[in-house]
Amino acid sequence: MAGSTDICRKCILNLTPYIPGKPIEEVKRELGLDDVVKLASNENPLGPSPLAIEAMRKALDNVAQYPEGSCFELRQATAKHLGVDEDMLIFGAGADEVIHYLGVALLEGGDEIVQADPSFVQYKAASTLMDCPAHLVPLKDWNHDLEAMLAKVNENTKMFFITNPNNPTGTLISADQIEAVLDALPARCLLVLDEAYYEYADDPAYTRAIDWIKQGRNVISLRTFSKIYALAGTRVGYGVAPKHIIDLLERVRAPFNVNSIAQAGALASLSDPGQVTRSREQNRRSKEYFYTELNAMQLRYTPTQANFLWIDVGRNCREVFDALLRLGVIVRTGDIFGCPTHIRVTTGTDEQNIRFIDALRKVLS
Repeated sequence: MAGSTDICRKCILNLTPYIPGKPIEEVKRELGLDDVVKLASNENPLGPSPLAIEAMRKALDNVAQYPEGSCFELRQATAKHLGVDEDMLIFGAGADEVIHYLGVALLEGGDEIVQADPSFVQYKAASTLMDCPAHLVPLKDWNHDLEAMLAKVNENTKMFFITNPNNPTGTLISADQIEAVLDALPARCLLVLDEAYYEYADDPAYTRAIDWIKQGRNVISLRTFSKIYALAGTRVGYGVAPKHIIDLLERVRAPFNVNSIAQAGALASLSDPGQVTRSREQNRRSKEYFYTELNAMQLRYTPTQANFLWIDVGRNCREVFDALLRLGVIVRTGDIFGCPTHIRVTTGTDEQNIRFIDALRKVLS
């Protein structure tokens, strides 16, 4: 009898399933703990807007019907929020679904992509799925090495990914730097700006992605309601791009891909500007606290433009992770990004931040 690998496309065997941060309930079961804090998956500790919660509750009344596949109301509101045309948007079950659509719609045999390393793993997954090479270019000083990345560009390059701010390092590429990259890319190459954390960035040099898109340039911006809007559990993200690119992606979009609960929550979130203000302020306070405490502990870290911090703990990150886990604190290990002495920790509430620092002190002492 033929083995299971005989029936699949060979490139599928090169895919590595995504490994998420450990869930709270799993840690409670495994370690017999009652109180666990998760600072591993860059979730918003303040939770969604009360308006979003109420809207999602009301949407349950119609859950027996399929959602509106076009995300009509959410599309209108997001277009108004961003100042773009409605047909310059595509919605997905998280921004990672839009990344998947980019691969399916735009990549074919002989095409290549370029991305930084470490960065979000789903870019390479999208290219692997289409049996296309991915050039992973090491970071320089924990940021994109744009010169080295451009050196990998050739006549086969179809997509060039910049994660801004970058995950897992939280570093930022300025708008002027990105525009220089855009000018240097060949006409057939799409610049993919993953801006999942853009609402947290406070550097005035930040990207002008929407301006380039309005100009019709070969750019798509990926954004999400999972982070600052705290709707990670509903899975709703979107892409903003010139109309001709959106048209191609819509051809491969699954029907009813964004559920009605997610659409209701995202729509209501946009009507609560305080959600962004509250979350940005909490994140600013969290970063200042982390910087102060980590400086006192003489630990190296990378200043961040996102809602997480990249920390060099100076020892085996897996051992530190396990020890923190036993104290009821979940973080992300750096070894999955090829960095065996680093951890990534999400900014939390004031109480959660104090608990993490206290736990880290105990572990490192």
